[in-house]
Amino acid sequence: MNTRISFLLLFFILAVTADAQELVELPGKPGVSLRGLSVVNERMLWVSGSKGTVGRSTDGGKHFTWMTVKGHEQRDFRDIEAFDAVTAVVIAVDSPGLILRTYDGGATWNQVYRNNRSGIFLDAMTFWKDEKGMVIGDPLDGRFFLLQTDDSGRSWRELPEQERPLADTGEACFAASGSNIRLLSGSRFAFVSGGRKSRAFVDGKVVNLPLVQGEATTGANGLAVRKAGRKKNSRKWVVVGGDFAKDTSRASNIAITTDGGRTWKAADVPPFGYRSGVVFLNGRKLVACGTSGVDVSSDGGRTWRNISKTGYHVTQRSKSGRAVYLAGGNGRVARLKW
Repeated sequence: MNTRISFLLLFFILAVTADAQELVELPGKPGVSLRGLSVVNERMLWVSGSKGTVGRSTDGGKHFTWMTVKGHEQRDFRDIEAFDAVTAVVIAVDSPGLILRTYDGGATWNQVYRNNRSGIFLDAMTFWKDEKGMVIGDPLDGRFFLLQTDDSGRSWRELPEQERPLADTGEACFAASGSNIRLLSGSRFAFVSGGRKSRAFVDGKVVNLPLVQGEATTGANGLAVRKAGRKKNSRKWVVVGGDFAKDTSRASNIAITTDGGRTWKAADVPPFGYRSGVVFLNGRKLVACGTSGVDVSSDGGRTWRNISKTGYHVTQRSKSGRAVYLAGGNGRVARLKW
């Protein structure tokens, strides 16, 4: 083998190795469904889910402290936001709508918001720099339900009715991964919908998404946002979804924008099934997960390859550092090596 061939072979091996991603399974909590995930840093993460379950790890997922929130044993905590090793906020789906906050690592939880209104259903939560936050819920009286906080979730207020976007018939949000709403700054936000219509709502503008829609099980589930430049609308975003009733279908399960949500297009090679969660690893690499598996992209979401058939509901990257974790059904938790 001559020197040139040896060099090209070595270059190919290094390129493949550098682009390799794999999942490392971590101790989970069998018997519960985990859809809430918040990764504070490389070693600290919180998860939440069904049966009033919350889990916390301070060693990168090697060990978890599992807890059942007293008095809420039958509630499903579909999203969680953690600020450090002892402070976190969870939202409970269905009625009554609840938001709880802990100051002591989960030993006790304080109720910071309650809504007994018929039809209330809180779906997802997002924060900007751990202080300003928003919660989105299914439509009430034809408008999406929205909450705001300016004090890291200690108190919440409802957005006035006239500031809540109108929903179409059969349109709602999925409480699948806690990632269908994103704060873009302290005051700007975007969210995506599903059901009989799937749309993106950005700065008061509404755009139809090129996703499968028309049924209660179809549409957008997760939104990943990556700043691409200094201009206000120069942003790369990726939305994943599909039809969770047909979770191996690759039809119209992803939408990509490079202009901050004004225009959207489909991927050239889509993820390998319905996907509920997606996150940027860096400027071009992403990971997406759903009940039928996990996929990665190295070109901004245009093409995807499958790395696992094991299902996960949610994936998040750490607020500081590069750690990426996933959580899902039957209490599964994993870390992505990339």
